[in-house]
Amino acid sequence: MLENFVNFFIHLVDTWGYFGIFAMMFLESSFFPFPSEVAMIPAGYLAFLGKMNIYLAFLSGALGSLLGAIFNYYLCFFFGRKIIDKYGKFVGITEDKMQKFETFFKKHGEISTFNCRLIPGIRQYISLPAGLAKMNVFKFSLYTTLGAGIWVAILLALGYFLGQNEELIKEELHTITIICLVFVAVSFGIYFYYQKRKKDKI
Repeated sequence: MLENFVNFFIHLVDTWGYFGIFAMMFLESSFFPFPSEVAMIPAGYLAFLGKMNIYLAFLSGALGSLLGAIFNYYLCFFFGRKIIDKYGKFVGITEDKMQKFETFFKKHGEISTFNCRLIPGIRQYISLPAGLAKMNVFKFSLYTTLGAGIWVAILLALGYFLGQNEELIKEELHTITIICLVFVAVSFGIYFYYQKRKKDKI
């Protein structure tokens, strides 16, 4: 059953090609609950088989992630909090969740649009408070691309090196997630250290 499920998504990515990767990552990066692993791990496996170019797969995934995040960003930039209050419940964004996202963004600043791209379950939503705060779109795009690019590369590498071994992928993905969280913590530490140094000099 599980093997059939995995094979279905490998076939899906193979059939839809780079546009399919782009479309699925666009959905994952916006507020639709679509797992990025479903798109990028099969793409890595297909690259291993020689059916896809790994660089084009990476560009498709990273671009889809960026444009999906920009879609979220501009929704809040132009329509404000009211659009989330009205329609957020239909995609699982409750009032409580939105308040947590906003508090997190205000507390940790613009760098959170980079770090949060490496945290499952949060990465697609951090663009919402960034849009509400009207963060500089160039900086938002840069941080989002860097964070999303790292995550896309990780998933591609998993698919490329681990192939269809679903159990091994699960074990390694768990380890990779922990490493990402450590990386996020270190990044925040470095960011706050330099921010504090800036303030001390003023």
